[in-house]
Amino acid sequence: MQNIPTSSQVVIVGGGIVGCSVAYHLTLRGWTDVVLLERKQLTSGTTWHAAGLVGQLRATHNLTRLAQYTTELYRTLERESGQATGFQQIGSLALAANEERFEELKRGASMARCFGLEVDVLSPEAAAALWPLMTTGDLVGAVHLPKDGQTNPVDTTQALAKSARSRGARILENVNVTDIIVESGRARGVRTAEGDIAAEYVINCAGMWAHRLGASAGTTVPLHAAEHFYIVTDVIDGLPRHLPVLRDGDACSYFKEDAGKLLVGWFEPVAKPWGMNGISENFSFDTLPNDFEHIEPLLEAAIRRVPALGEAGIQLFFNGPESFTPDDRYLLGETPEVRNLFVAAGFNSIGIQSAGGVLADWVVDGHPPMDLWDVDIRRMMPFQRNRRYLKDRTVEALGLLYAMHWPFRQPETARGVRRSVLHDRLLASGACFGELAGWERPNWFAPKGEQAHYQYTYGRQNWFDHSAGEHKVVRESVGLFDQSSFGKFILEGADAETVLNQICANDVSVPVGRIVYTQWLNHRGGIEADLTITRESETRFLIVTAAATQTRDLAWLKRNIPDDARAIAVDVNSTYSVLGLMGPRSREVLSRLTDADLSNDMFPFATSQEIDLAYARVRVSRITYVGELGWELYVPTEFVQGVFDAVREEGAQAGMRLAGYHAMNSLRMETGYRHGGHDITDEDTPLEAGLGFAVSWTKSGGFLGRDALLRQKEHGLKRRLVQFALNDPEKLLYHNEPIWRDSVLVGRVTSGTFGHTVGTSLGMGYIANGGGVTDAAFVNTGRYEIEVAGTRVEAGATLGAPYDPKNRRVKDQAGS
Repeated sequence: MQNIPTSSQVVIVGGGIVGCSVAYHLTLRGWTDVVLLERKQLTSGTTWHAAGLVGQLRATHNLTRLAQYTTELYRTLERESGQATGFQQIGSLALAANEERFEELKRGASMARCFGLEVDVLSPEAAAALWPLMTTGDLVGAVHLPKDGQTNPVDTTQALAKSARSRGARILENVNVTDIIVESGRARGVRTAEGDIAAEYVINCAGMWAHRLGASAGTTVPLHAAEHFYIVTDVIDGLPRHLPVLRDGDACSYFKEDAGKLLVGWFEPVAKPWGMNGISENFSFDTLPNDFEHIEPLLEAAIRRVPALGEAGIQLFFNGPESFTPDDRYLLGETPEVRNLFVAAGFNSIGIQSAGGVLADWVVDGHPPMDLWDVDIRRMMPFQRNRRYLKDRTVEALGLLYAMHWPFRQPETARGVRRSVLHDRLLASGACFGELAGWERPNWFAPKGEQAHYQYTYGRQNWFDHSAGEHKVVRESVGLFDQSSFGKFILEGADAETVLNQICANDVSVPVGRIVYTQWLNHRGGIEADLTITRESETRFLIVTAAATQTRDLAWLKRNIPDDARAIAVDVNSTYSVLGLMGPRSREVLSRLTDADLSNDMFPFATSQEIDLAYARVRVSRITYVGELGWELYVPTEFVQGVFDAVREEGAQAGMRLAGYHAMNSLRMETGYRHGGHDITDEDTPLEAGLGFAVSWTKSGGFLGRDALLRQKEHGLKRRLVQFALNDPEKLLYHNEPIWRDSVLVGRVTSGTFGHTVGTSLGMGYIANGGGVTDAAFVNTGRYEIEVAGTRVEAGATLGAPYDPKNRRVKDQAGS
């Protein structure tokens, strides 16, 4: 039995490359009272058999920044630690065997330029010069990133551990953590067979075991193992040394040269989940049974790309487990259920590019160093710990690494988890559903006789015209949305107003029945949440937020309620269904179903009333996310089918149509409404985002983040969110397209779509004036271009909305 410490400031559970990276970076920040516990030996879980690919271009700006940092770290780690790492900066080469794949790669190359990555778009001939043993007859192009690399995962982990030890960390092997100790909602340490260790912070880096360990503390850590296959050949004559890592997405294959041999692995579209009945604590440097029948078609495709592979002897057939998450993005950050319990797990075969540095910063500073929403564990829903769900989704998840990353692509597995009460009615009406946070949501409606399914492309997809019709009817008449997936909370109690006024940038000291649009800010002035709050009584408030941020926002609310406050937050998401009746004729339709006075005088914008509607008692809120006169109907769930049927019957006389979330997106883009997670994040302030109108500077007692906003207001804005409209209506914007001003890169698109009323693609994006003040004069001058798949397209720029910038239609003042 080892002599383990009885206490430590931080306990890290798991000695793979992620856990050792966290220990390395915590000690780099000066925290030396760090203990890392590994149940067997370092790297013995999945790190030891990783391929060691170090790519830099990720799906988002900040994840690419992390990968760039990791590449630079590995470049210097051997010199710092004195431990060989095997790192080589050999580059990578991604192939396109069809025009759609080439479009994806070129869009990725454009995005790379936003991040300062060196990237080259190549012809098949130029690609063949870099990788002479491959066939290129079917290729249309390739993309080369010269600074990508590869490393030895075991040696790199040992180097991180050695440096962490040299700065004071204790790394103990053969210590199995059985439970995380939680008291009063806060992590207090860990329990092992050798005894308990008290700690201020616990970090779950347990890899495949992170799900079980998290569950022991009542937290949701959704990941599941899958079998991952690769082969290693004998030495191949004529194989050049130090070839770039070759990725052939259409063949699901990657190729890595190592000492004259080839390592060839696959991320196949139908994977094999593993460990459904739990994973033994004794699993250590183990492999899984070979399944040649499973990989045979993959190997054949790899041989077609590199014929020399067919002549080479196979030294090793390898099968080992890797952890995958439901959305193929890793899990990082403090758990919403337990304070001071952090997670870094579920790296989907890219753990070698681990995020130990940012997690260490998060622990030390109390907040993430950048916007990490894409990988924030708070994006996960409680149901996603369900093992059956995880198993079924993992069948698809592994292959997504190399699948086409189509715009609007929807998951195909583990569907139908959360359904609106209206699901069957919407399905019968032609709804094509997308999935968000487990919700089945109607994204668009197919006309009779047409199948409601996606046909993906980077151009105009098969639903484009149908969504355009939904968009048009909302602008010209009236449309009906099912918005039941919205997150809904109640804050109630004698101190509810006081609590909210400290959290909200806007003032909620309003009369009963008023709706307040507001942001919740952090101490840096960044936007943590974007939502509406309705005052239902003197002591009760209805809070409405996005479906995707339900877990995060409820956790933020609860953690900002003082212990002695007389206020309690309750999730009422399943209590109410929500219908959005939107368009210039919405009042006409609604008036046929109620005797309430819906006029501007009696029911003005941003107010809410409980009224009789059809046969139900309904909270009706005059608010909109589409820029038209409209109402959101908060209907008790058991009444909503009757209300929905009644609205449809009366709406038919006004030409009403059902509308989906694609139409909602195009409508909100035209009116300049921001999208949380894309256009506004915890790195963006209301002033930068053009939301200063929702800040109450003078309310009594101030609010969280006010001091940071005042400093920013005094010094001037260095960046601002701007609206763009392409001059070429054939080009489409999605996100992360570079923004050029007078041939200088000044920003990137945060969200984009086609605006059917204005007749062209629209985008939002932050631009910066090279460190100077980004004022209206800077925005309104200059020549703008948006780079789309390597081609710069001229665009107009404005700080206002392209459609109804004064919100007259929303307030029913269109004629004034």
